[in-house]
Amino acid sequence: MHSALFLIEFGAIILGLGLLGRFAGRLRFSPIPLYLLAGLAFGEGGLLPLGASEEFVAIGAEIGVILLLLMLGLEYTASDLVSNLKTQYPAGLVDFTLNAVPGAVAALLLGWGPVAAVVLAGVTWISSSGVIAKVMGDFGRIGNRETPVILSILVLEDLAMAVYLPIVTALLAGVSLAAGSLTLAIALGVAGAVLFVAVRYGRVISRFVSSDDPEKLLLVVLGLTLLVAGIAQQLQVSAAVGAFLVGIALSGEVAEGAHTLLSPLRDLFAAVFFVFFGLHTDPASIPPVILPALALAVVTACTKVATGYWAAKRAGVGVKGRWRAGGTLVARGEFSIVIAGLAVTAGIEPALGPLATAYVLILVVIGPLTARYTEPLAARLTGRGKRAGTAPAVRQTPEPDTDGPTRDADAEREVLSERDAVDRA
Repeated sequence: MHSALFLIEFGAIILGLGLLGRFAGRLRFSPIPLYLLAGLAFGEGGLLPLGASEEFVAIGAEIGVILLLLMLGLEYTASDLVSNLKTQYPAGLVDFTLNAVPGAVAALLLGWGPVAAVVLAGVTWISSSGVIAKVMGDFGRIGNRETPVILSILVLEDLAMAVYLPIVTALLAGVSLAAGSLTLAIALGVAGAVLFVAVRYGRVISRFVSSDDPEKLLLVVLGLTLLVAGIAQQLQVSAAVGAFLVGIALSGEVAEGAHTLLSPLRDLFAAVFFVFFGLHTDPASIPPVILPALALAVVTACTKVATGYWAAKRAGVGVKGRWRAGGTLVARGEFSIVIAGLAVTAGIEPALGPLATAYVLILVVIGPLTARYTEPLAARLTGRGKRAGTAPAVRQTPEPDTDGPTRDADAEREVLSERDAVDRA
């Protein structure tokens, strides 16, 4: 009887998620807020709390986080990451300063303490790679000049998570300074070793994992990822970081094949993860934090626009592309929820989970809108400002070489690779 109830509940969850995803797809909208709302509806204080399938959903949610980070790692090669670190690190520093600080300040103003401040800083800092990739594909901007800038910032954020997550894990566990430093040292050592091996011996690893049989390739990659993630967690390093590093170590045809095979699993378990987060958030706890979440969303939407504008200007992108880059980076999503989920599990601040849920819901809805309308709105306001001045308006010639789609051979190759990345996201 218990088994039958589990099958009914879990089958209903999967069917419901599929229907929600289809509905979101017709609206050209991210399904993440709908998944969160579904979790709220069936969680603590919701319309119909689950019972028999909750434990399985928890395990599926953990696998979802691991697959999210694995698939993200598969998007980039080790050489790409090293190159981005060398050339785009100033943009990463600006991104951290403008977007992490508001979250930390908000937590301190709310009286939540320094640990919650570090957690909320991460929630407001990291943009949603999945939502942003989907938005760029939907709007046909994969070949635009600002796209490499956007991707560089996302890569730097993903790299920073390899350092940030172990720090947060240590803080939430309440370990001593020495133990926390050891955890961070282990994480940095593992990350550095994996990057070194990936750069030097990536082809050897890929050949070892490679297989013409999709079944064998799927089993080897998935098994290796779960094994490394488990070992990483046993060493007090985030399992998600371990999965991310496995993705980086794989390259070429192996990475492409694994991406194709694992995408459906990623989508399934990632959806379960968002539902799981909603299950552990009482809907009644959201209204008290909706105003702080809205204020924080407005502030950090503006700081993300400023980040993208500055980074694109530094890269020589035209004015329109700068505004598009800023507007595209606004969306937060899966990683903000992952970070908040760690805090919810540790139980450091009851209101942090509801605030993060409301914050992500707001920005995952606003994100596609800012991506589409930031540039025309800025152009309109700028045009009004010129008309209001005493000097006559001067017609500016377009700058296709710094603002529009690229046309050279290298860019065409980049477009093809990025289009594949978007299709897989």
